[in-house]
Amino acid sequence: MTRFRLCLMFVLVSTAGFLLTLNGCSGSAKSLSPNSPLIQHIVVIFQENRTPDNLFQDPVLIKNGADIHNSGVNSQGQTIPLSPIDLGTTGSDPQNYDLSHAHSAFVSMYDGGKMDGADLIPCGPPANCPPNAHPNPQFMYVNPSDVQPYFALAEQYTFGDRMFQTNQGPSFPAHQFIISGTSAPTATSNLFASENLSGASNFAGCIAEAGTTVELIDPSGTESSSQYPCYEHHTLTDLLDAKGISWRYYAPSAGSIWTGPDAIQHICQPQTQNGKLACTGSAWSNVIIPQTQVLTDIASNQLASVSWVIPDGRASDHPGGNDGSGPSWVASIVNAIGNSSYWSNTAIIVAWDDWGGWYDHVPPPKVLVNCAQWGCGYVYGFRVPLIVVSPYAKAAHISHTPHDFGSILRFIEENFGLPSLGYADAYADDLSDCFNFNQTPLKFQAIPAAVSAEQFLNDRRPPTDPDDD
Repeated sequence: MTRFRLCLMFVLVSTAGFLLTLNGCSGSAKSLSPNSPLIQHIVVIFQENRTPDNLFQDPVLIKNGADIHNSGVNSQGQTIPLSPIDLGTTGSDPQNYDLSHAHSAFVSMYDGGKMDGADLIPCGPPANCPPNAHPNPQFMYVNPSDVQPYFALAEQYTFGDRMFQTNQGPSFPAHQFIISGTSAPTATSNLFASENLSGASNFAGCIAEAGTTVELIDPSGTESSSQYPCYEHHTLTDLLDAKGISWRYYAPSAGSIWTGPDAIQHICQPQTQNGKLACTGSAWSNVIIPQTQVLTDIASNQLASVSWVIPDGRASDHPGGNDGSGPSWVASIVNAIGNSSYWSNTAIIVAWDDWGGWYDHVPPPKVLVNCAQWGCGYVYGFRVPLIVVSPYAKAAHISHTPHDFGSILRFIEENFGLPSLGYADAYADDLSDCFNFNQTPLKFQAIPAAVSAEQFLNDRRPPTDPDDD
């Protein structure tokens, strides 16, 4: 069955001067039949804080046309070669510092589209930053030996070199965009959560302590107000629930800024239990803790139709706090699916939530019109990597089509015959250039990894959540 929806064409102009067109639509879209789609399961793996220039210095991808640079320009007009560094904090050249990726850091690096302000991005903690560490801490790339599982996935399937995070800021709003296409407090607000939490709270979202706030950005791009980080609007999970399509959101803990559903009032439905706020809503039962349960669910044939998978801090790729196991964590999920009956009808989408303060050379497109419902003054952010893995993903393909987090939502909507949320998903592409549903399905080849799935499943250490980003 093929269905259509009326669409308007919107024009974006990048700071590099080229035109981009996006379809802004409402209602259902042309899609596979919702009754018997080739793709019956979609798994979104959301890692942390990397750019293509930083994470994917892969000679094979570059030879195949991926737009990856090995140098950048600083605010003094100097060309700075990117230098190698370990992915985690445990190698010979440990990545034991973090970079600001607040909205102000975006503005500094963007510099009106010149992309020459990365050196102005703050580094911390001070003891691990210049002059005690690398002289150009923002201009680094990850040692290829640390990320071979990512290279193996990107080389075999589809790698996107024009995937932009939708928002111009850090993790808390990014994790709202990946479930709903917006970080607005309400369905009709033209303000958008733009930062991480302020205040002394140990928890995020609707279970944050009183006094916790999040900055809001207005259509002019000014952070002009703040509010408690508990919101009320539709998310993709509501569309799935309305059609009886199963979903699960795997996360290491309930109150993290990485656990997107905890900031949605009707999902969380906070109640005080044992003197502390806790999420108690019926939909909250789809938030699965710990995140390693995804491996068990795959093995026991309990994989939901749509899954979001959020890593523990150690496996997140997050600068200054990960142990280098992120590529193995992603490989463990892909291998579990690839070696199961799910492989024949599953699409796995691997993306990173924000740029993490690292240099990247591609300026994001600037939205000129019709952004009121999905982020005027706050879209797009910088590039993040994208890998699409499926028997129907184009093999060894480099996607140059502009995508954002809304593209992932729209792909899910179209695949399952859902209406549009009307936020970033309504104006994004649908990842169709990453797939060929007429090709002979690709046979799965296991991805070698240093850390096994069993090691993740047997790890009983408490989760490490992000401290503030």
